[in-house]
Amino acid sequence: MNKAQLVEAIADKLGGRQNAAEAVDAVLDAIVRAVVGGDRVSVTGFGSFEKVERPARYARNPQTGERVRVKKTSVPRFRAGQGFKDLVSGTKKLPRGGEVSVKKAPKGSLTGGVTAKATTKKAAAKKTTAARKTAAKKATPAKQTAAKQTTAAKKTSAVKKTAAAKKTTTKKAAARKTSPAKKAPGKTAGRKTTPKRAAASR
Repeated sequence: MNKAQLVEAIADKLGGRQNAAEAVDAVLDAIVRAVVGGDRVSVTGFGSFEKVERPARYARNPQTGERVRVKKTSVPRFRAGQGFKDLVSGTKKLPRGGEVSVKKAPKGSLTGGVTAKATTKKAAAKKTTAARKTAAKKATPAKQTAAKQTTAAKKTSAVKKTAAAKKTTTKKAAARKTSPAKKAPGKTAGRKTTPKRAAASR
């Protein structure tokens, strides 16, 4: 069965050949894009598509028998699901009419295309958020320590200024006490002249 025959086989179920062709193209395109991008496309009961890396190796040319070096390459691989294997091996019988009973795919089992990209973006967003939270937690103690140091420095500076002001005040007060009081010239002269006047009057 080729692609055209596959489209014809499902045309009646999808309401026409055009719809069937578009559906087949969309499914194949999504699978190819996902596998090329390194994602694994898994359909429960049917199988999975994935990209496999093949290391560099030596092979033989079947025509000449010459040993040839083969470069490292990537190849697509399909692994049939258990339901598909059972039907092919004959363990389970293929129903005569209607669709093949394949298990319903659980949520998130079909990965590829938009779904895979969305999942990758969500994972990256979660990692970024976690990294930001960790950085914020690390930065917070540093900020608090810096704030504490600044506050301590301000308090020390204020204490030093207050102590210096007190010392200056104490020195001024001491200087005032030790310096002799200057006598008023008028009063001293008056006291000296008073005894002379008393003697003259006698």
